[in-house]
Amino acid sequence: MLDITLLVVTILLALTYAYGNGINDAANAIATVVSTRVLTPALAIAMAGVLNLVGGLTGTAVAKTIGAGIVDPAGVTQVTVMAAILASVVWVLVATRFGYPISVSHSLVAGLVGAGLATAGVGVLIASGLFKVLLALAFSPVLGFFVGMLAMWSVYWIFRRSTSYTVNSLFGKLQIVSAAFMAYSHGKNDAQNSMGIIALAWAVYWGQSVAVELWMVFLAAGVISVGTALGGWRVIRTLGLRVTDLRPVNGFAAETAAGAVIEAASAIGLPISTTHTISTSIMGVGATRRLSAVRWGVTRDIATAWLVTYPFCFVAGWALSRLLGTFL
Repeated sequence: MLDITLLVVTILLALTYAYGNGINDAANAIATVVSTRVLTPALAIAMAGVLNLVGGLTGTAVAKTIGAGIVDPAGVTQVTVMAAILASVVWVLVATRFGYPISVSHSLVAGLVGAGLATAGVGVLIASGLFKVLLALAFSPVLGFFVGMLAMWSVYWIFRRSTSYTVNSLFGKLQIVSAAFMAYSHGKNDAQNSMGIIALAWAVYWGQSVAVELWMVFLAAGVISVGTALGGWRVIRTLGLRVTDLRPVNGFAAETAAGAVIEAASAIGLPISTTHTISTSIMGVGATRRLSAVRWGVTRDIATAWLVTYPFCFVAGWALSRLLGTFL
């Protein structure tokens, strides 16, 4: 009876994580399109919610990395999974409260590593999966910045002879497409985190290999879309209004660049940080005007929140696993 209760609680926590993921990462998909006033907040949120759901239904490569590529399912318990999710949920809610756009994906990975170590030691960690996460950590901000910069330069060159009226009119429409693409790619990558952790909890309960089943896909994708639809307005203001001044053409370049990087990562199963990617894409776009166009004080605060994510969630995952293991 206790085992099934723990499984149900773990799945509910995973859905809470998915909901918090949608609330915090809503900014990734719609901050730029709201700040440029191409779409009203209500329309942007509705679009993001639907396309996060669609994106979440179109792939499982990242879910397999989360569920079976970070820790060995045979070496962990339901308490391990529960502690990892709880550590991530606490951090996501705190960060959202203060308007920090954090990496929800990496908060889960850090919590899982800490909880896994507390349960079974270093031997439970899977080196290849952790290497994938480290790759995502290293390259997503760099790629976001430089692909965003390249996209903006390309637009400048292609439309160098066009009038401001023509550019603003065209990209006022095109930014709707780029925002939709960003929302879809966000769902395709981030919704899979909760699918993967549910699949891990399911595998631990049944003593089987990790498999992402269809009901897990619909459940996780649906909940993250609800979270996205409700929005995280503090985070939206931080990304859309405080990093740099954006026009529709800038928003289009940032969203297209970030969406392309996230799509490539999803295809190879990298749990990339959509937050890292869109944030640095916005910075890269802003820097094409001049470096002072980016409010580096704001970006420093964002970077600090990213860096705190890893030790906080690692220690919280470890401590919660120890604590819960004492009572359960």
